[in-house]
Amino acid sequence: MSIGTDINFFFSPKSIAVVGASPTPGKPSHVILENLKRIGYPGATYLVNPNYASIDGSKCYSSLNEIQDEIDVALFVLPAPTVIEIMERTENVKGAIIVSAGFKETGYAGTKLEEELKKIGERKGIRIIGPNCLGIYDAVSRIDTFFTPVERVRRPKRGGLSILTQSGSFAELIMDEMASKAIGVARIVSYGNRVDVGETDCLNFLMDDEATKVVVIYMESVDDGRRFVEVASRCTKKKPVVVVKVGKREAGVHAARSHTGAISGRYEIYKAAFKKAGIVEVDGFEGLKDACKVLNTYELVDGKKVLIVTDGGGVGVSMADACENFGLEVRELTEETRKRLSSKLLGFSATGNPIDLTGSVTDEDYVVALEEGLRDAFDVVIVTVLWGAPEITEGLADKLKEVRDSYNKPLLICTPSSEFTLRMAQCFEKNGMPVFFTPESAARAAAVLAGHWR
Repeated sequence: MSIGTDINFFFSPKSIAVVGASPTPGKPSHVILENLKRIGYPGATYLVNPNYASIDGSKCYSSLNEIQDEIDVALFVLPAPTVIEIMERTENVKGAIIVSAGFKETGYAGTKLEEELKKIGERKGIRIIGPNCLGIYDAVSRIDTFFTPVERVRRPKRGGLSILTQSGSFAELIMDEMASKAIGVARIVSYGNRVDVGETDCLNFLMDDEATKVVVIYMESVDDGRRFVEVASRCTKKKPVVVVKVGKREAGVHAARSHTGAISGRYEIYKAAFKKAGIVEVDGFEGLKDACKVLNTYELVDGKKVLIVTDGGGVGVSMADACENFGLEVRELTEETRKRLSSKLLGFSATGNPIDLTGSVTDEDYVVALEEGLRDAFDVVIVTVLWGAPEITEGLADKLKEVRDSYNKPLLICTPSSEFTLRMAQCFEKNGMPVFFTPESAARAAAVLAGHWR
Protein backbone atom coordinates (compact mmCIF):
# COMPACT_ATOMS: atom_id res chain seq x y z
CA MET A 1 0.00 0.00 0.00
CA SER A 2 1.49 3.37 -0.99
CA ILE A 3 1.49 6.00 1.70
CA GLY A 4 -1.16 8.71 1.27
CA THR A 5 -0.74 12.44 1.63
CA ASP A 6 -3.84 13.01 3.76
CA ILE A 7 -3.10 13.75 7.41
CA ASN A 8 -6.45 15.36 8.27
CA PHE A 9 -7.40 12.40 10.48
CA PHE A 10 -4.61 13.35 12.94
CA PHE A 11 -6.60 16.51 13.71
CA SER A 12 -10.05 14.94 13.91
CA PRO A 13 -9.47 11.32 14.98
CA LYS A 14 -12.53 9.25 15.78
CA SER A 15 -10.33 6.95 17.90
CA ILE A 16 -7.01 7.08 19.75
CA ALA A 17 -5.18 4.06 21.16
CA VAL A 18 -2.55 4.60 23.86
CA VAL A 19 -0.04 1.78 23.41
CA GLY A 20 1.92 1.23 26.61
CA ALA A 21 -0.83 2.60 28.84
CA SER A 22 0.08 2.65 32.52
CA PRO A 23 -1.95 2.96 35.75
CA THR A 24 0.96 4.67 37.51
CA PRO A 25 0.43 8.43 38.09
CA GLY A 26 3.29 10.47 36.69
CA LYS A 27 4.20 7.95 33.98
CA PRO A 28 4.10 9.62 30.54
CA SER A 29 1.34 7.36 29.22
CA HIS A 30 -0.80 7.96 32.32
CA VAL A 31 -0.31 11.74 32.02
CA ILE A 32 -1.44 11.53 28.37
CA LEU A 33 -4.57 9.65 29.37
CA GLU A 34 -5.34 12.28 32.01
CA ASN A 35 -4.75 15.09 29.52
CA LEU A 36 -7.08 13.52 26.96
CA LYS A 37 -9.77 13.33 29.65
CA ARG A 38 -9.13 16.87 30.86
CA ILE A 39 -9.34 18.46 27.41
CA GLY A 40 -12.52 16.47 26.68
CA TYR A 41 -11.42 14.38 23.72
CA PRO A 42 -14.74 13.33 22.19
CA GLY A 43 -13.68 10.16 20.36
CA ALA A 44 -13.07 6.61 21.53
CA THR A 45 -9.96 6.04 23.66
CA TYR A 46 -8.44 2.55 23.72
CA LEU A 47 -5.82 1.40 26.21
CA VAL A 48 -3.27 -1.19 25.12
CA ASN A 49 -0.99 -3.08 27.50
CA PRO A 50 -0.90 -6.90 27.84
CA ASN A 51 0.06 -6.61 31.51
CA TYR A 52 -3.31 -5.18 32.63
CA ALA A 53 -6.94 -6.21 32.20
CA SER A 54 -8.12 -2.68 32.98
CA ILE A 55 -6.67 0.72 33.96
CA ASP A 56 -8.67 3.25 35.99
CA GLY A 57 -11.85 1.33 35.22
CA SER A 58 -11.29 1.17 31.46
CA LYS A 59 -10.72 -2.07 29.55
CA CYS A 60 -7.09 -2.66 28.55
CA TYR A 61 -6.39 -4.60 25.36
CA SER A 62 -3.45 -6.95 24.97
CA SER A 63 -2.65 -5.68 21.47
CA LEU A 64 -3.83 -3.23 18.83
CA ASN A 65 -5.10 -6.09 16.67
CA GLU A 66 -7.45 -7.17 19.46
CA ILE A 67 -9.39 -3.93 18.97
CA GLN A 68 -12.20 -4.54 16.47
CA ASP A 69 -12.44 -0.95 15.19
CA GLU A 70 -9.95 0.78 12.92
CA ILE A 71 -7.71 3.08 14.93
CA ASP A 72 -7.19 6.57 13.51
CA VAL A 73 -4.22 7.34 15.76
CA ALA A 74 -2.08 4.92 17.78
CA LEU A 75 0.03 6.70 20.37
CA PHE A 76 3.22 4.81 21.25
CA VAL A 77 4.85 5.35 24.66
CA LEU A 78 7.26 2.40 24.66
CA PRO A 79 10.98 1.66 24.18
CA ALA A 80 12.09 2.09 20.56
CA PRO A 81 12.69 -1.63 19.79
CA THR A 82 9.22 -2.49 21.14
CA VAL A 83 7.65 0.17 18.94
CA ILE A 84 9.17 -1.55 15.89
CA GLU A 85 7.88 -4.97 16.98
CA ILE A 86 4.31 -3.72 17.49
CA MET A 87 4.24 -1.61 14.34
CA GLU A 88 5.32 -4.66 12.33
CA ARG A 89 2.31 -6.63 13.60
CA THR A 90 -0.25 -3.82 13.39
CA GLU A 91 -3.00 -4.08 10.76
CA ASN A 92 -5.74 -1.65 11.82
CA VAL A 93 -4.00 1.74 12.28
CA LYS A 94 -4.14 4.79 9.98
CA GLY A 95 -1.64 6.97 11.83
CA ALA A 96 0.92 6.71 14.62
CA ILE A 97 2.28 9.31 17.02
CA ILE A 98 5.51 7.92 18.42
CA VAL A 99 6.46 9.75 21.60
CA SER A 100 9.32 7.35 22.28
CA ALA A 101 12.93 8.49 21.98
CA GLY A 102 15.85 6.18 21.20
CA PHE A 103 15.92 6.60 17.44
CA LYS A 104 18.11 8.65 15.09
CA GLU A 105 19.02 11.20 17.75
CA THR A 106 20.97 8.50 19.65
CA GLY A 107 23.42 7.50 16.92
CA TYR A 108 24.00 4.53 14.62
CA ALA A 109 21.80 1.91 16.33
CA GLY A 110 18.92 4.36 16.68
CA THR A 111 19.29 5.43 13.06
CA LYS A 112 18.88 1.80 11.98
CA LEU A 113 15.70 1.52 14.04
CA GLU A 114 14.35 4.72 12.52
CA GLU A 115 15.06 3.51 8.99
CA GLU A 116 13.15 0.32 9.80
CA LEU A 117 10.27 2.36 11.25
CA LYS A 118 10.07 4.43 8.08
CA LYS A 119 9.95 1.31 5.89
CA ILE A 120 7.17 -0.20 8.00
CA GLY A 121 5.12 2.98 7.71
CA GLU A 122 5.56 3.14 3.96
CA ARG A 123 4.79 -0.56 3.48
CA LYS A 124 1.66 -0.51 5.63
CA GLY A 125 0.46 2.97 4.62
CA ILE A 126 0.66 4.24 8.20
CA ARG A 127 1.39 7.97 8.53
CA ILE A 128 3.80 8.69 11.39
CA ILE A 129 4.37 11.75 13.58
CA GLY A 130 7.66 11.46 15.44
CA PRO A 131 9.48 9.62 16.83
CA ASN A 132 10.99 11.55 19.75
CA CYS A 133 8.14 14.05 19.94
CA LEU A 134 5.18 15.28 21.97
CA GLY A 135 2.62 14.90 19.20
CA ILE A 136 -0.46 17.12 19.00
CA TYR A 137 -2.16 19.69 21.19
CA ASP A 138 -5.37 20.63 19.40
CA ALA A 139 -7.75 23.12 21.02
CA VAL A 140 -10.16 22.75 18.10
CA SER A 141 -10.67 18.97 18.14
CA ARG A 142 -9.74 18.68 21.83
CA ILE A 143 -6.67 16.48 21.58
CA ASP A 144 -3.71 16.60 23.95
CA THR A 145 -1.02 13.94 23.49
CA PHE A 146 1.65 15.93 25.36
CA PHE A 147 3.06 13.97 28.30
CA THR A 148 3.68 17.09 30.39
CA PRO A 149 1.23 17.68 33.27
CA VAL A 150 -0.93 20.80 33.04
CA GLU A 151 0.28 21.77 36.52
CA ARG A 152 3.77 22.24 35.08
CA VAL A 153 3.03 23.46 31.55
CA ARG A 154 -0.17 25.43 31.13
CA ARG A 155 -2.35 24.93 28.07
CA PRO A 156 -3.45 28.01 26.12
CA LYS A 157 -7.06 28.75 25.28
CA ARG A 158 -8.43 28.29 21.78
CA GLY A 159 -7.39 30.90 19.23
CA GLY A 160 -6.16 31.33 15.67
CA LEU A 161 -2.47 30.52 16.03
CA SER A 162 -1.06 27.14 14.91
CA ILE A 163 2.51 26.12 15.74
CA LEU A 164 4.72 23.53 14.04
CA THR A 165 7.95 22.46 15.71
CA GLN A 166 10.60 19.78 15.61
CA SER A 167 11.40 20.55 19.24
CA GLY A 168 9.17 19.29 22.02
CA SER A 169 10.80 21.62 24.55
CA PHE A 170 10.07 24.58 22.29
CA ALA A 171 6.44 23.45 22.06
CA GLU A 172 6.23 23.50 25.85
CA LEU A 173 7.98 26.87 26.05
CA ILE A 174 5.73 28.60 23.53
CA MET A 175 2.63 26.87 24.92
CA ASP A 176 3.32 28.18 28.42
CA GLU A 177 4.11 31.64 27.03
CA MET A 178 0.88 31.81 25.01
CA ALA A 179 -1.12 30.70 28.05
CA SER A 180 0.48 33.37 30.26
CA LYS A 181 -0.23 36.10 27.66
CA ALA A 182 -3.80 34.88 27.03
CA ILE A 183 -2.99 34.25 23.35
CA GLY A 184 -5.07 31.47 21.91
CA VAL A 185 -3.88 28.62 19.72
CA ALA A 186 -5.66 26.32 17.30
CA ARG A 187 -3.16 23.47 16.92
CA ILE A 188 0.40 22.70 18.04
CA VAL A 189 2.31 19.86 16.35
CA SER A 190 5.61 18.53 17.70
CA TYR A 191 7.04 16.06 15.16
CA GLY A 192 10.53 15.44 16.55
CA ASN A 193 12.75 13.35 14.27
CA ARG A 194 10.21 13.69 11.45
CA VAL A 195 10.48 10.20 10.00
CA ASP A 196 7.38 10.94 7.90
CA VAL A 197 5.03 13.85 8.71
CA GLY A 198 6.87 17.16 8.92
CA GLU A 199 6.33 20.87 8.42
CA THR A 200 5.37 20.60 4.75
CA ASP A 201 2.51 18.12 5.24
CA CYS A 202 1.30 20.08 8.27
CA LEU A 203 1.52 23.40 6.43
CA ASN A 204 -0.43 21.90 3.55
CA PHE A 205 -3.18 20.94 6.00
CA LEU A 206 -3.17 24.26 7.87
CA MET A 207 -3.32 26.25 4.64
CA ASP A 208 -7.03 25.40 4.24
CA ASP A 209 -7.77 25.02 7.95
CA GLU A 210 -10.41 27.62 8.84
CA ALA A 211 -9.44 27.52 12.52
CA THR A 212 -5.86 28.60 11.73
CA LYS A 213 -5.28 32.30 11.05
CA VAL A 214 -1.47 32.37 11.49
CA VAL A 215 1.13 29.58 11.19
CA VAL A 216 4.32 29.64 13.27
CA ILE A 217 7.21 27.25 12.54
CA TYR A 218 10.22 26.45 14.71
CA MET A 219 12.66 24.97 12.21
CA GLU A 220 15.92 23.12 12.71
CA SER A 221 15.94 21.74 9.16
CA VAL A 222 13.41 21.31 6.36
CA ASP A 223 11.94 17.99 5.24
CA ASP A 224 11.64 18.67 1.50
CA GLY A 225 12.98 22.05 0.46
CA ARG A 226 11.39 22.29 -2.98
CA ARG A 227 7.96 21.11 -1.87
CA PHE A 228 8.09 23.24 1.28
CA VAL A 229 8.67 26.43 -0.74
CA GLU A 230 5.86 25.48 -3.12
CA VAL A 231 3.38 24.79 -0.30
CA ALA A 232 4.49 27.81 1.75
CA SER A 233 4.14 30.11 -1.29
CA ARG A 234 0.50 29.05 -1.61
CA CYS A 235 -0.12 29.29 2.12
CA THR A 236 1.25 32.85 2.50
CA LYS A 237 -1.30 34.04 -0.05
CA LYS A 238 -4.00 33.01 2.43
CA LYS A 239 -2.47 33.62 5.86
CA PRO A 240 0.83 34.71 7.46
CA VAL A 241 3.55 32.10 7.98
CA VAL A 242 6.21 32.98 10.57
CA VAL A 243 9.47 31.03 10.90
CA VAL A 244 12.25 31.08 13.46
CA LYS A 245 15.23 29.21 12.05
CA VAL A 246 17.69 27.74 14.55
CA GLY A 247 20.97 26.01 13.82
CA LYS A 248 22.20 28.96 11.75
CA ARG A 249 25.78 28.72 12.98
CA GLU A 250 28.14 25.80 13.53
CA ALA A 251 27.36 25.27 17.21
CA GLY A 252 23.62 25.31 16.51
CA VAL A 253 24.00 22.87 13.61
CA HIS A 254 25.78 20.38 15.89
CA ALA A 255 23.14 20.86 18.60
CA ALA A 256 20.32 20.22 16.12
CA ARG A 257 21.99 17.05 14.89
CA SER A 258 22.26 15.65 18.41
CA HIS A 259 18.75 16.77 19.26
CA THR A 260 16.64 15.35 16.41
CA GLY A 261 19.28 14.07 14.01
CA ALA A 262 18.58 17.05 11.75
CA ILE A 263 21.12 18.08 9.13
CA SER A 264 20.51 21.76 8.82
CA GLY A 265 22.36 23.02 5.72
CA ARG A 266 23.52 26.55 4.96
CA TYR A 267 21.41 29.28 6.52
CA GLU A 268 21.70 31.53 3.44
CA ILE A 269 19.73 28.95 1.44
CA TYR A 270 16.95 28.96 4.02
CA LYS A 271 16.87 32.76 4.11
CA ALA A 272 16.46 32.95 0.34
CA ALA A 273 13.75 30.27 0.41
CA PHE A 274 11.79 32.11 3.11
CA LYS A 275 11.94 35.32 1.10
CA LYS A 276 10.82 33.55 -2.08
CA ALA A 277 7.85 31.97 -0.30
CA GLY A 278 6.75 35.20 1.41
CA ILE A 279 7.49 33.82 4.87
CA VAL A 280 8.03 36.16 7.81
CA GLU A 281 11.37 35.23 9.37
CA VAL A 282 11.99 36.36 12.93
CA ASP A 283 15.09 36.04 15.05
CA GLY A 284 15.00 33.95 18.20
CA PHE A 285 12.36 33.32 20.82
CA GLU A 286 11.82 37.00 21.63
CA GLY A 287 11.14 37.75 17.99
CA LEU A 288 8.70 34.87 17.81
CA LYS A 289 6.84 36.03 20.93
CA ASP A 290 6.47 39.53 19.48
CA ALA A 291 5.23 38.13 16.18
CA CYS A 292 2.67 35.91 17.90
CA LYS A 293 1.40 38.76 20.03
CA VAL A 294 0.93 41.23 17.17
CA LEU A 295 -0.46 38.73 14.64
CA ASN A 296 -2.91 37.53 17.26
CA THR A 297 -4.53 40.97 16.92
CA TYR A 298 -3.77 42.46 13.51
CA GLU A 299 -3.45 41.34 9.90
CA LEU A 300 -0.46 42.17 7.71
CA VAL A 301 -0.36 45.60 6.07
CA ASP A 302 0.91 46.54 2.62
CA GLY A 303 3.45 49.24 3.53
CA LYS A 304 6.20 49.97 6.04
CA LYS A 305 5.62 53.62 7.00
CA VAL A 306 5.40 53.92 10.78
CA LEU A 307 4.08 56.84 12.85
CA ILE A 308 5.55 57.18 16.35
CA VAL A 309 3.78 59.16 19.08
CA THR A 310 5.48 59.48 22.45
CA ASP A 311 5.51 61.49 25.65
CA GLY A 312 9.26 61.10 26.10
CA GLY A 313 11.78 62.43 23.60
CA GLY A 314 14.58 60.00 24.43
CA VAL A 315 12.30 56.99 24.10
CA GLY A 316 11.04 58.39 20.81
CA VAL A 317 14.59 58.61 19.44
CA SER A 318 15.27 55.04 20.57
CA MET A 319 12.02 53.87 18.93
CA ALA A 320 12.88 55.60 15.66
CA ASP A 321 16.31 53.95 15.60
CA ALA A 322 14.81 50.54 16.36
CA CYS A 323 12.19 50.93 13.61
CA GLU A 324 14.80 51.80 11.00
CA ASN A 325 16.98 48.91 12.15
CA PHE A 326 14.07 46.58 11.39
CA GLY A 327 13.58 48.05 7.92
CA LEU A 328 10.66 50.36 8.69
CA GLU A 329 10.30 53.85 7.25
CA VAL A 330 10.12 56.67 9.80
CA ARG A 331 9.34 59.51 7.43
CA GLU A 332 8.70 63.13 8.38
CA LEU A 333 5.22 64.59 8.59
CA THR A 334 4.13 66.97 5.86
CA GLU A 335 4.46 70.68 6.49
CA GLU A 336 0.67 71.07 6.55
CA THR A 337 0.33 68.40 9.23
CA ARG A 338 3.06 69.94 11.33
CA LYS A 339 1.34 73.32 11.19
CA ARG A 340 -1.95 71.82 12.31
CA LEU A 341 -0.23 70.00 15.18
CA SER A 342 1.58 73.16 16.27
CA SER A 343 -1.70 75.03 16.45
CA LYS A 344 -3.35 72.37 18.62
CA LEU A 345 -0.54 71.18 20.92
CA LEU A 346 1.58 72.86 23.56
CA GLY A 347 4.28 75.05 22.05
CA PHE A 348 7.15 72.84 23.26
CA SER A 349 5.77 69.65 21.72
CA ALA A 350 7.89 68.27 18.85
CA THR A 351 5.88 67.86 15.64
CA GLY A 352 8.21 65.66 13.66
CA ASN A 353 8.11 61.89 13.57
CA PRO A 354 8.24 60.88 16.38
CA ILE A 355 5.64 63.32 17.63
CA ASP A 356 6.86 64.14 21.16
CA LEU A 357 4.03 65.28 23.40
CA THR A 358 6.38 65.70 26.42
CA GLY A 359 5.62 65.01 30.07
CA SER A 360 2.83 67.59 30.06
CA VAL A 361 0.73 65.39 27.80
CA THR A 362 -2.99 64.77 28.31
CA ASP A 363 -5.20 62.01 26.96
CA GLU A 364 -6.62 64.46 24.41
CA ASP A 365 -3.12 65.37 23.17
CA TYR A 366 -2.59 61.75 22.14
CA VAL A 367 -5.88 61.81 20.24
CA VAL A 368 -4.97 65.04 18.43
CA ALA A 369 -1.51 63.75 17.52
CA LEU A 370 -2.91 60.54 16.08
CA GLU A 371 -5.79 62.11 14.18
CA GLU A 372 -3.54 64.70 12.59
CA GLY A 373 -0.57 62.40 12.02
CA LEU A 374 -2.65 59.69 10.37
CA ARG A 375 -3.72 62.13 7.68
CA ASP A 376 -0.29 61.48 6.19
CA ALA A 377 -1.10 57.87 5.27
CA PHE A 378 1.01 55.81 7.66
CA ASP A 379 0.69 52.01 7.73
CA VAL A 380 1.43 51.23 11.39
CA VAL A 381 1.33 53.32 14.56
CA ILE A 382 3.43 52.91 17.70
CA VAL A 383 2.31 54.87 20.75
CA THR A 384 4.67 55.16 23.71
CA VAL A 385 3.02 55.82 27.07
CA LEU A 386 5.25 56.81 29.99
CA TRP A 387 2.90 56.93 32.94
CA GLY A 388 5.03 59.44 34.84
CA ALA A 389 3.15 62.15 32.96
CA PRO A 390 0.65 63.23 35.67
CA GLU A 391 -2.33 64.10 33.46
CA ILE A 392 -2.62 60.76 31.63
CA THR A 393 -5.59 58.72 32.85
CA GLU A 394 -6.80 55.14 32.55
CA GLY A 395 -9.31 56.43 30.02
CA LEU A 396 -6.50 56.81 27.47
CA ALA A 397 -6.97 53.21 26.32
CA ASP A 398 -10.59 53.80 25.33
CA LYS A 399 -9.71 57.00 23.46
CA LEU A 400 -6.85 55.39 21.54
CA LYS A 401 -9.13 52.50 20.58
CA GLU A 402 -11.64 54.96 19.11
CA VAL A 403 -8.95 56.55 16.94
CA ARG A 404 -7.56 53.16 15.94
CA ASP A 405 -10.99 51.92 14.90
CA SER A 406 -11.84 55.15 13.09
CA TYR A 407 -8.69 55.05 10.92
CA ASN A 408 -8.46 51.24 10.75
CA LYS A 409 -4.72 51.22 11.39
CA PRO A 410 -2.86 48.76 13.62
CA LEU A 411 -1.84 50.55 16.80
CA LEU A 412 0.87 49.12 19.09
CA ILE A 413 1.54 50.30 22.62
CA CYS A 414 5.01 50.60 24.15
CA THR A 415 5.19 51.15 27.89
CA PRO A 416 7.61 50.28 30.73
CA SER A 417 7.06 47.07 32.68
CA SER A 418 6.79 48.40 36.23
CA GLU A 419 4.16 47.08 38.62
CA PHE A 420 1.84 50.03 37.95
CA THR A 421 2.27 50.08 34.18
CA LEU A 422 1.66 46.34 33.93
CA ARG A 423 -1.77 46.97 35.44
CA MET A 424 -2.35 49.79 32.98
CA ALA A 425 -1.22 47.56 30.12
CA GLN A 426 -4.26 45.38 30.76
CA CYS A 427 -6.49 48.34 29.85
CA PHE A 428 -4.91 48.51 26.39
CA GLU A 429 -4.95 44.76 25.86
CA LYS A 430 -8.63 44.55 26.81
CA ASN A 431 -9.22 47.09 24.04
CA GLY A 432 -7.38 44.92 21.53
CA MET A 433 -4.09 46.86 21.45
CA PRO A 434 -1.01 44.67 22.01
CA VAL A 435 1.48 46.02 24.53
CA PHE A 436 5.28 45.79 24.28
CA PHE A 437 7.73 46.77 26.98
CA THR A 438 10.80 47.91 25.04
CA PRO A 439 11.23 50.04 21.90
CA GLU A 440 12.99 47.14 20.19
CA SER A 441 10.12 44.76 20.92
CA ALA A 442 7.49 47.18 19.61
CA ALA A 443 9.53 47.98 16.50
CA ARG A 444 10.11 44.30 15.80
CA ALA A 445 6.37 43.62 16.04
CA ALA A 446 5.60 46.55 13.73
CA ALA A 447 8.11 45.20 11.23
CA VAL A 448 6.36 41.82 11.23
CA LEU A 449 3.10 43.57 10.33
CA ALA A 450 4.69 45.82 7.73
CA GLY A 451 6.06 43.03 5.60
CA HIS A 452 9.45 44.64 4.94
CA TRP A 453 10.87 41.16 4.25
CA ARG A 454 9.05 40.95 0.90
